[in-house]
Amino acid sequence: MSQTNPSLVTDSADVGQNQLPQVTEPRNPGMPLDMDWVRAVQVNTSAVERRAASLPARRSLKKDHQAAWLLRAISCIDLTTLSGDDTARRVQRLCAKARQPVAPALLEALGVEPITVGAVCVYHEMIAPAKAALAGTNIPIAAVSTGFPAGLSPLELRIREIEMSVAAGAGEIDIVISRRHVLSGDWQALYDEMRAFRAACGDAHVKAILATGELGSLRNVARASLICMMAGADFIKTSTGKESVNATLPVTLVMIRAIRDYYERTGIRIGYKPAGGISKAKDALTYLAMIKEELGDRWLRPDLFRFGASSLLGDIERQLEHHVTGSYSASYRHAIS
Repeated sequence: MSQTNPSLVTDSADVGQNQLPQVTEPRNPGMPLDMDWVRAVQVNTSAVERRAASLPARRSLKKDHQAAWLLRAISCIDLTTLSGDDTARRVQRLCAKARQPVAPALLEALGVEPITVGAVCVYHEMIAPAKAALAGTNIPIAAVSTGFPAGLSPLELRIREIEMSVAAGAGEIDIVISRRHVLSGDWQALYDEMRAFRAACGDAHVKAILATGELGSLRNVARASLICMMAGADFIKTSTGKESVNATLPVTLVMIRAIRDYYERTGIRIGYKPAGGISKAKDALTYLAMIKEELGDRWLRPDLFRFGASSLLGDIERQLEHHVTGSYSASYRHAIS
């Protein structure tokens, strides 16, 4: 990874064109539930944990290469606000940051064109102010749905919530699966639920949130990932950000290997989104390194990879400022909203 050409990361030609998941790839149509494939999925937990633990210790990026990869990370952020005290003004400030995530002076010093984040992620009620604030850009709006974060509303209400968010202007829908289906091994119910969500999304792309910290085992994570892809998910996502355990490297390794397996068997590329707990630039670099090694360069684009984060952007901007000036700025200078 240390030999990566920074121009790969700072190429802005695809930023406006490849923003939505899968715009340059065929959407995942799904496939019939294959229980033989699902039952064959096993996970060697100790091997996964060893592989995940080895990555941060042996991957180091410095100077221009680090700056280039941090800029790529910014283009893959779903800038998020999912708080009970969200207001239209907060969302407007968030969208202003999404449109210009890095100070123009920093970009000029780095010699790169303006960039944007991958998307803005909000609750349904905040879609309208986000849409107005993002007018004239290619930045999509992602709306969390289906009884987020617990996913325990009646199915009819969850489907209606998706339909309302799509009608309001959301181009991406982040749905939450029913964890009880995974924990009870009712894979048919999980498949049927995900198919219904996919149908309700229509042309909007669907990200399936697995809430991996509540699934009990890495094998359950792998099987749930596979079933959501079989049911038509465009992205699989680790967490709501509200669980006690959110995105981790072992979970990421299991999920992206499920994506690789699905691609090798079907030829369909599925996106991946780790969410929750990723707040430092060095963590973002570790995730990008794992994606590059396990899935390849094609997944290092915002149409196939996203970070679900809010505070991450501020830390990345601080690191970029240090790269340019040699000094760290105060965190309050990089407030997100």
